[in-house]
Amino acid sequence: MREADYAALAQFRYQLRTFLAFSEAAAQNAGLTPQQHQALLAIKGLADPNGASVGDIAGFLLIRHHTAVELVDRMAKLKLIGREADPEDARRVLVKLTAKGEQKLRSLSRIHLDELSAAAPALGKILRSFLAK
Repeated sequence: MREADYAALAQFRYQLRTFLAFSEAAAQNAGLTPQQHQALLAIKGLADPNGASVGDIAGFLLIRHHTAVELVDRMAKLKLIGREADPEDARRVLVKLTAKGEQKLRSLSRIHLDELSAAAPALGKILRSFLAK
């Protein structure tokens, strides 16, 4: 490892932490927990037109299934998501965003993309330094 590698790793982790701090604050300003925001993004980002299963959400968020069930329950109470039986397997529950969930996610995604655009030059420089090895 070169000294420059340590510096690049430190800067990369700093950029990640800065973005995560921004993301957490943005979610809270929107009336969501960071985990609820991430779940909305997972449901939309998994891009299955039928919805996402609770297991899909658990996997995407790196949480246990029962924790995802509790998260889905809280989000349903907030009317951010709706649940329905999987048409192919009635034992599975699929989760979809409601209009309210879509609106919250759209608003948060816009400001997140703006933040990433602002951070892109620094991140690009760091990533290029890793590839130069």
